[in-house]
Amino acid sequence: MRPWAEWSAEQLRFQSRVHELLVNPVVYAELASSFESPQQLDERLEDMGLAYRELTRPALFLAGHVHQRYRRNGGPRHQVLADFFVGAHAFVLGCGILTRDPQRYRSYFPKVEVISP
Repeated sequence: MRPWAEWSAEQLRFQSRVHELLVNPVVYAELASSFESPQQLDERLEDMGLAYRELTRPALFLAGHVHQRYRRNGGPRHQVLADFFVGAHAFVLGCGILTRDPQRYRSYFPKVEVISP
């Protein structure tokens, strides 16, 4: 089992009793490398009770602005927008984020609940 997989699975089980669990296109793409086909990934998401939600225009707009602020604050150029898409999407939907790397979310999306080890 990959590092943190057990913690993540336990958190997903717990959170599923309290919240609807969502993945967006960014998370979907990150998960894709672990599956042989989109159908396999879709089936696994369904089995886990994870719903797929597209990124909304307000979330994309917010992500662009927050990423610009990050860059102006000296954030490295190699950091892609992916985390900002996830953070902005969570903010717009009023969702929390399950992550093992909470610092950027807490810094740039302080109103988003972050669940981390």
